[in-house]
Amino acid sequence: MIHKTLLLSLIASSTLWATTITFENAPANPQHKLPNSNNEILSYNGILKNSIDAVVNISTKTINYKGDLNRQFFQEFFGNQMPPQKSQNSLGSGVIISKDGYIVTNNHVVDGADEIGVTINHRDKEYLAKVIGRDKGSDLAVIKIEAKDLHPITMSNINDVELGDVVFAIGNPFGVGQTVTQGIVSALNKYGVGINQYENFIQTDASINPGNSGGALIDSRGALIGINSAILSQSGGNNGIGFSIPIDMVKNIVSKLILDGEVQRGFMGVNISKVTKELEDLYHHKNGAIITNVQVDSPAFKAKLQRGDLIYAIDGKEVENPHELQKIVTSYRPYDEITLSIERDNQEITKKLKLSSLNGDKLSMSSIDKNFDGLYLQELNSETRKEFQIPEEINGVIIESVDRGSQAAQNGFMAGDIIIQIENQKIQTIEDASNAFKKFKDRTKRIYINRGGNILLVVIR
Repeated sequence: MIHKTLLLSLIASSTLWATTITFENAPANPQHKLPNSNNEILSYNGILKNSIDAVVNISTKTINYKGDLNRQFFQEFFGNQMPPQKSQNSLGSGVIISKDGYIVTNNHVVDGADEIGVTINHRDKEYLAKVIGRDKGSDLAVIKIEAKDLHPITMSNINDVELGDVVFAIGNPFGVGQTVTQGIVSALNKYGVGINQYENFIQTDASINPGNSGGALIDSRGALIGINSAILSQSGGNNGIGFSIPIDMVKNIVSKLILDGEVQRGFMGVNISKVTKELEDLYHHKNGAIITNVQVDSPAFKAKLQRGDLIYAIDGKEVENPHELQKIVTSYRPYDEITLSIERDNQEITKKLKLSSLNGDKLSMSSIDKNFDGLYLQELNSETRKEFQIPEEINGVIIESVDRGSQAAQNGFMAGDIIIQIENQKIQTIEDASNAFKKFKDRTKRIYINRGGNILLVVIR
């Protein structure tokens, strides 16, 4: 009798359950000046040495099985005698952020990779990395290697970055090895470029070429100010317009990925517009975001926000424009409570609001059991039923997504599968699924799923 064993490996370690993430931060409020003296050569060699050692080369391999047949099928019937295959390789860069092997890079560098190799400067060994978490919206990802006594990069603060600062891009362009290029900060807070969903880039003219993705943008102290992400180029080469994800966003996203394995962003439920010249006379505050619509049953609806309200601050942080409001709100987690400073009918009022999740309630299985990483569950609702064409009479918890390349995907779990029963427990809600997985955590589990009307039994050991 053939038993299907689906092992969904957790790509986190016990350190992921810490409540805070500690970064090695550079001193705040540095002086900005140009060194100048007779009989001196302006050189950054001493500064760059430590930063270069914190930037790694990343190589990824994607395996395509002949005929694109299911990998589990061949493993079950042919064991290790796998069919002819070809591999596709790509190169990128990453930045060490902890002594025990956490590395930040771009999501597009590791997305879809079956194997991730990491090479550290001055070390001959290639390390295999596992994915801790990925965030497509910001194009950031965290991977981890099993290594000790690494040299993490020193991190700056976005408030210490100014237009015109001298910067260096470190990475592995075109696979030629560790390379440093110099430039300046060309612009700050660049958005609307059309590269990522959540954009707030540092623009630089330091050369960023293919393979630099995921590498470091550092200041003249050697402190990290951004993760190199993209360039604007018709030819594919550097045209002096490169974009880096700023350090404040990097810290925020990396912390969430390490702690939770994913990024869930706070959601208010409003449509907003900027304060135009035509509207300036109607408000005392000339900056902020004007609410043009409130979604029914959203956090904003429950807090009784109204069309025409001008949000000019959140938790004391000034809101300059609609983009700034989105940036601040999405930096919070779902269910965080925020305080809004609002101008309504020429009166200043405050509103407390508890954020929800943009995607609704979703359960990451990595938070329940290390054997289920890469699997995300969501309760059935009108939107998911419509998306996956699920009839009303079918109940259960839907597999909302499965990380590509995860053990869950390799062993056959698919987005759209509906978990209807775990052992003798019927499943109808996220809470049902969570309780059942916890109850049977340390034993073999029989999981019944509905796939397109067919009931399948999967055994998890």
